[in-house]
Amino acid sequence: MARSVCVWFVLAGILCSLSAISADDSIESEEKEFVLTLDHTNFTETVSKHNFMVVEFYAPWCGHCKHLAPEYEKAASVLSKHDPPVFLAKVDADEEANRDLVSEYDVRGYPTLKILRNGGKKVQEYKGPREADGIVEYLKKQSGPASAEINSAEDATKHIDDKKIVVVGVFPKFSGEEFDTYMALAEKLRSDYDFGHTLDAKHLPRGDSSVAGPVVRLFKPFDELFVDFKDFKLEALEKLVEDSSIPLVTLFNGDESNQPFVAKFYNSPNVKAMLFANLSTEGIDSLKSKYREVAEQYKEQGISFLLGDVEVSGPAFQYFGIEESQVPLIIIMDNDGKKYFKPTVKADDIAPFVKDYMEGKVPPYVKSEPIPQENNEPVKVVVAETLQDMVFKSGKNVLVEFYAPWCGHCQKLAPILDEVAVHYEKDADVMIAKFDATANDILDGSFDVKGFPTVYFRSVNGNITPYEGDRTKEDIIDFIEKNRDGTLHQESVKDEL
Repeated sequence: MARSVCVWFVLAGILCSLSAISADDSIESEEKEFVLTLDHTNFTETVSKHNFMVVEFYAPWCGHCKHLAPEYEKAASVLSKHDPPVFLAKVDADEEANRDLVSEYDVRGYPTLKILRNGGKKVQEYKGPREADGIVEYLKKQSGPASAEINSAEDATKHIDDKKIVVVGVFPKFSGEEFDTYMALAEKLRSDYDFGHTLDAKHLPRGDSSVAGPVVRLFKPFDELFVDFKDFKLEALEKLVEDSSIPLVTLFNGDESNQPFVAKFYNSPNVKAMLFANLSTEGIDSLKSKYREVAEQYKEQGISFLLGDVEVSGPAFQYFGIEESQVPLIIIMDNDGKKYFKPTVKADDIAPFVKDYMEGKVPPYVKSEPIPQENNEPVKVVVAETLQDMVFKSGKNVLVEFYAPWCGHCQKLAPILDEVAVHYEKDADVMIAKFDATANDILDGSFDVKGFPTVYFRSVNGNITPYEGDRTKEDIIDFIEKNRDGTLHQESVKDEL
């Protein structure tokens, strides 16, 4: 059975604020259900009939799914009247019979929305808003041409928004190898950016108006405001667009128009430096100025920089296990998840701290719950500070669950693990343990935890095996007996079951 996954609240999710975009259509409540319900019996047949469809994979217990449901239904009612109609559908990803669909569409959290084109032959991530008006506006664009033709300055004004990334190709004619490459780029990246094309650069609000092309001009609301590309190899163009779409310093504050750049910051493969401060205090300008200088210095060395306002950064503080009293503070998070932390930072501290990090002189910061004073329950509590001692150095065969307190699947698994732990209470060679992965850092790379619950078994001899079987007492015990090192025979255990 494929392992179920709860929503994995990485930073992009934690700091996500859902942007609202007004739609022309009024949203009216309808008694009729416009969202199609799909499952393993009708999914392929239904999708194959549509050139464009959106499918939500959800779990009935998921709070974010419940919040999205009425907005998704309202959007579906409006889009059903669009010419041509746009169909929205949903799949219960928690249903056992739909597991193959969940695996096929790489669903790692709930809700996950996918855009299916050409009868399901092409799959893209939905990256738009999650309120009704915004869903409608986003999907109207996604269901139309990948790139809009710009024939006048008025067209350009409507198309080029000063608060988002817009890519425009300038061509002497709408044909040829360069134009075809550009349209392929627009089709590939259309869920991330707005694209346009024109025969006359004079229509565009910024840049050389005399250029005849072919040239790709990217407009952005930060730094140098626009940049031109002339390399028309598809991979090169894609990289140039992606690299140019992250600000030198990404601003995270209450402005919803910044949210796409914050999401892009956290989704980038770069090392992430984050300065959190009260941006309304006196003297903040010198801190911001020095931070930007450092960002400029290291921008070619694989580090992205974010400036976060303390007023909206509470969820991030909870994620990192830090206190507001420690601001201004810098956190650097590298690609293996390790974090490096400097509280109460001053402007002159920024450059030395980043330099020391680059030279490997800064020890990692570890978020950990306190070590329990009593740990007498059948399922033992493991925290970051005791992970090595209890799992790797205990001399026991250890089954450890990595969980989140809010996760519905984890809550269902808890009493089953209790039963398993009671079964092994008199067996000195086996320990059943749990680890709150939202309150503790996992520094050991042996455990690949991307969702909840994730269960691993480490034998006395050091073999580490993920558990992906059915979540029953009998199956878990059978798994332990097949993978354990020790003197207890599997046959005797089966006799007790």
